[in-house]
Amino acid sequence: MKTAICILAAGMMFGQTPAASPAAPAKAPEKTAFDKASLELYLRHLELFMPTVTAKIDDAKPSKTLAGFFDVWVHWLAPNGATKDEVVYVSKDGKSFIQGTVYDVNKSPFESNLEKLHTNSQPSFGQAGAPVVMVIFSDFQCPVCKEEAKILRENVAKAYPDKVHVYFKDFPLEQLHNWARIAADAGRCVFQQNPQKFWDYFDWIYDQQNNIGLDNINDKLQLFATEKGVDGMQLGKCVESKATDGEVAKEIAEGKELQIDATPTFFINGRKIANGLPWATLDTLIKMEIDHQAVAHDAADKCCEVSMPKIVK
Repeated sequence: MKTAICILAAGMMFGQTPAASPAAPAKAPEKTAFDKASLELYLRHLELFMPTVTAKIDDAKPSKTLAGFFDVWVHWLAPNGATKDEVVYVSKDGKSFIQGTVYDVNKSPFESNLEKLHTNSQPSFGQAGAPVVMVIFSDFQCPVCKEEAKILRENVAKAYPDKVHVYFKDFPLEQLHNWARIAADAGRCVFQQNPQKFWDYFDWIYDQQNNIGLDNINDKLQLFATEKGVDGMQLGKCVESKATDGEVAKEIAEGKELQIDATPTFFINGRKIANGLPWATLDTLIKMEIDHQAVAHDAADKCCEVSMPKIVK
């Protein structure tokens, strides 16, 4: 004890003081999923996205799906044009979030999709009030869509005329297909001019897909008009003025909200199925859904009133 006191005293004589204990490092502020940069960094690491994949994050909105949480939509874009849109459910304090689908056992498991699918004033065939509603998002320049179109028109329409109601929606993949958006606009123009002629257009443009290019699509549209009894002058004006492009844009926005990133994408009573299906598989799914709806009645075609589109002169 005396030795320790002597050493301390000696140190004081020479102007020295005992070393202070190191200060504890300042605690970093907690991250929050409401901070877009923090959320992006976390998701990028979680999903192993390369730096070349860009992200756009929407503002948080109170969730209608999960009480007490906020919906935050994240939109990913790859250099090749591929996209991924996902929603994460962020807690009120921002410390945690949930990925995945929320289910209510009293509703269809595909209720969230059904709420986002709008079929009023859309091209369709089949029986209104049918137990199975099939909504297809498609691209007129897509080769897989061409093959699926044949199945819809040659198999579904004939096998289930009163059991399946098919609706068509545009989802042109412009990054991959250079004339798909023009074809989508033209299809809407035909539908506005004469709704019944839309399916003539649908069949014709897929049949002619290999003969159409960006350099000749307008001439081809006039050929269609001549062959199918459509007013070619009105069709040309409609396409040139992009009178229906806003409708196509709405279809694309709806598709993105439904997290579509490939064509064709089906919704069978709300069940999402990406890419084409062989007829045998599709036939099985339709039969299963008909049987399910006979008991559940949770997703049948409830829309029986058809509003005709406004004619664009």
